[in-house]
Amino acid sequence: MAKQHQKQARAWQRMLSGRRLDLLDPTPIDIEIEDIAHGLAFVARWNGQTVGDFAYSVAEHSLLVEALFCRIVPNAPAKWKLAALLHDAPEYVIGDMISPVKNAVGPGYEELDERLTAAIHIRFGLPAKIPVAVKKQIKKADKISAWLEATQIAGFTVEESDKFFGKPDTALLDGLSLQLRPPVEARNDFTARHSALLEQL
Repeated sequence: MAKQHQKQARAWQRMLSGRRLDLLDPTPIDIEIEDIAHGLAFVARWNGQTVGDFAYSVAEHSLLVEALFCRIVPNAPAKWKLAALLHDAPEYVIGDMISPVKNAVGPGYEELDERLTAAIHIRFGLPAKIPVAVKKQIKKADKISAWLEATQIAGFTVEESDKFFGKPDTALLDGLSLQLRPPVEARNDFTARHSALLEQL
């Protein structure tokens, strides 16, 4: 005889801050920057397939994307710089899924990402959805970052990177270098940058 009451699968995660984040119905009150920074510092980009003794973390990537966004839009207000820094923030709970896996999973991943993004944005004083024009500029910075990562640490040739991520404006790359370092350093820098941008809002 079938059970009349199926046990509901757990869809929440306990955070180090003590918060309990419901992935199906995330609320801004359960989001803390320390949890985001810690999680992103331990999530590896490129599924960990990068050179070096440390993984290249999403926290490090996020700092790079925000720096590139500032070069693309030098006069951008602090709120959009913050949006750039937080562009991959949901990955602190759902991980960094590479594009081929996202394509295989389908729309469910994107819906989850959008729910978490909206809650994170509201938590830190941003609109749930940022303007399309700003989103495109952040995406441009994201693709340039991916190109730089692919060529410097992920084993892609320049030709492959140009094909998959687009050929970047080399002027935007001037003086930028990738850092592979202990997670605690990336975590601390991410938290510090977040605090600095909040003060400018």
